[in-house]
Amino acid sequence: MSALQPEFRDRPADRAESRAIRSRSMRLLGSLLSPVAAATWLTVALVVLSQVAAVAGPAFVAYGVDHALPALQGGDSGPLVLAAGAYLVTALAGGLLTAWTVRLAARVSQAILLDVRSRVFRHTQRLSLEFHESYTSGRIISRQTSDVDALRELLDGGITTLAQGVLAMVFTAVGLVLLDWRSGLVLLIAVVPGIVLTRWFQVRSQHQYRLSRTAAARVIIRFVETMTGIRAVQAFRRERQVSEVYDDLAEDYRRTNAEAIRLNGVFDTGLTLIGNVTVATVLLIGGLRALHGELAVGVLIAAVLYARRFFQPLAQIGMFYNAFQSAAAALEKLAALLAEEPTVPDPVRPVHLRAPRADVRFEGVEFGYGTGPTVLPHVELHLPAGQTVALVGETGAGKSTVAKLLARFYDVRQGAVRIDGLDVRDIDPVDLRRAVVMVTQEAYLFSGSVGANIALGRPGATPEEIEAAARAVGVHDVIAAMPDGYDTEVDKRGTRLSAGQRQLVSFARAFLADPALLILDEATSSLDVPGEALVQHGLRTLLAGRTAVVIAHRLSTVMGADRVLVVDGGRVVEDGTPAQLVERGGLFAALHADWQRSLGATAGA
Repeated sequence: MSALQPEFRDRPADRAESRAIRSRSMRLLGSLLSPVAAATWLTVALVVLSQVAAVAGPAFVAYGVDHALPALQGGDSGPLVLAAGAYLVTALAGGLLTAWTVRLAARVSQAILLDVRSRVFRHTQRLSLEFHESYTSGRIISRQTSDVDALRELLDGGITTLAQGVLAMVFTAVGLVLLDWRSGLVLLIAVVPGIVLTRWFQVRSQHQYRLSRTAAARVIIRFVETMTGIRAVQAFRRERQVSEVYDDLAEDYRRTNAEAIRLNGVFDTGLTLIGNVTVATVLLIGGLRALHGELAVGVLIAAVLYARRFFQPLAQIGMFYNAFQSAAAALEKLAALLAEEPTVPDPVRPVHLRAPRADVRFEGVEFGYGTGPTVLPHVELHLPAGQTVALVGETGAGKSTVAKLLARFYDVRQGAVRIDGLDVRDIDPVDLRRAVVMVTQEAYLFSGSVGANIALGRPGATPEEIEAAARAVGVHDVIAAMPDGYDTEVDKRGTRLSAGQRQLVSFARAFLADPALLILDEATSSLDVPGEALVQHGLRTLLAGRTAVVIAHRLSTVMGADRVLVVDGGRVVEDGTPAQLVERGGLFAALHADWQRSLGATAGA
């Protein structure tokens, strides 16, 4: 099942899908446990030894009461010293073994969680743009937060608690049967209602905890999407409506958690009742037998201790099942994410692109997003090296799609996109990213200094090279006026850049990368008129001698191109220099006329 499919469901569609999901989850779990297998087996051994030590205590009490005390009355203190010493040694050994178990289990769990987080981050980063445009950022954050936390709750003591609980129950039952089989029989009979109650709890909690995980994920997704789009929310005054939707999701989360807590309360109360009745029954029957001399007092005391001890692990096992259900659901989602394959895979035998000239050809290219309709029906196009080509057309005409194919964010359905005669699907990804740089409308700056953001494409660039790139696009004076110049942190209060300034920084980043093919996808849309005037000279400097594809609605940017392609319905309907297309009187001429009228209106105002 693809992670792009709806996640919020109570159960898989059918048994085959359920088996596939479990198989995928188990493979992931096995791969996580493999590097820590030795430490895991050592933890298991420590758990066994610690429970053996814990179970031995009541037996030593029975020996001390029935044998050591009578021997002490006869003047022999050896048996009492032996019983007390053995009890002390086993108690101390059990405590030390338990402490060792906790530390070793924590080391194993943290190693697994580190592995999971690293895998999710590396894999998500490796996935193609198609995935990130379809899979909401809130869901990815949920994978890294709530789902990993669910695994942490299971691993941090959950598994060791289960192992300790199961072994404690088994060893306690065996010890009591060996000590007095009649008391053991009472205990085994009392297990039946305990198992029934536990099963009742498991069935209901399984459903409830899946609802809880779903509700938690919805709250996270809504919060992330709201905060990401907070400008739109505030611009349209939608705070109240958005809050109402969030409150409904939060209330649903509260209800599911409240129901889960109610189930826990019923389960804990029922187990306590069964345990207390069992202890009372063992004490009553054993006490009557002791009065008739059929049962030693020490054995009766040990039997009561065993009976009281038996049901404590059962409650822990029930609570473990909650964590297990939550972790199992989280593991399914993590496994589904990690099972996603890039739709733009790395080439099996990559070909190096050395000294690229960026001669570009589209040969019979047909493309559509995912399984959707065809966006580019058939494109035949040649962009000679060193030529600046502008793509214009209405929104949705296919201009940005051409740019994404050039940068190989997507692969074509048919045909080929070639750079210097090489299919982009065969070019080494490192060489392709070095040769092709794309600047988009979204000028994203990472936390860190302005200089580090400019040097993103060339981390080893010198301060002089960074400054030269900034000067080329006209952003140097803006940066120099900041408190710390190029060392200014872009996320510090009071030094945030305007949208136009961020775009200029992204320009400087592209300039410094010095690509053979530069793609500008609406990259001047955030520039105001002064900012655009500043960048035009920098653009001319950069574009000289290299291949460039410029997508822009502003004809001021387009008019400086060597060639203009008018795209309509995924097809190139006009091709020529700006002057030629104006003379022909087609779509571009109409756009040019509108632009001239807008300039006249602006001048008149």
